[in-house]
Amino acid sequence: MTERKSDRTKSAIRTAARQVFASVGYERATIRDIAGVANIDPAMVMRYFGSKDGLFADTANFDLDLPTDLGDAPDRAGERMAAHFIAVWEQDDSGFAVLLRSAASNPVAAARIAAVLSEQLLPAVVALVGPGEAPQRAGLIASQVLGLALTRYVLSLGPVAAMSREQIIASIGPTLQRYLYGPLTP
Repeated sequence: MTERKSDRTKSAIRTAARQVFASVGYERATIRDIAGVANIDPAMVMRYFGSKDGLFADTANFDLDLPTDLGDAPDRAGERMAAHFIAVWEQDDSGFAVLLRSAASNPVAAARIAAVLSEQLLPAVVALVGPGEAPQRAGLIASQVLGLALTRYVLSLGPVAAMSREQIIASIGPTLQRYLYGPLTP
């Protein structure tokens, strides 16, 4: 089946938007910049996505793709989760850094991160530990992994950015393990 012209145009807009958002961030990106990179009229961006917020929400559709077999080795679930998060973030096409960079100043980006975590991380934690304390445990895991992503992939803070993947996994894996299965203080 042949791809329709409108599908090609939308795809070009999405690709351009990811590139522009990644290079200048949400706040400084303009519809005109995105249209220029896509080599189309700015009105086409508005036609297909309605607004910059609409385009951002569409392109910031991020999948954590959490493994479903984390519970197969519960004593290593934290380590495996840490390794998975790093692998996802280090993908060339990962839009997560753009989303995280924008979340501090943009409510659409912040809501998108919250949705990704509640729709993807929370169910994974529920599957591992049951529903009782899962929201608190997922929140603690999110605080750790979002902090790591911010310091390593957005701010590129020297010591954390310089660590190898193996060092990061060995360092935060036990913390995620404790957040999953350790006691929560009242």
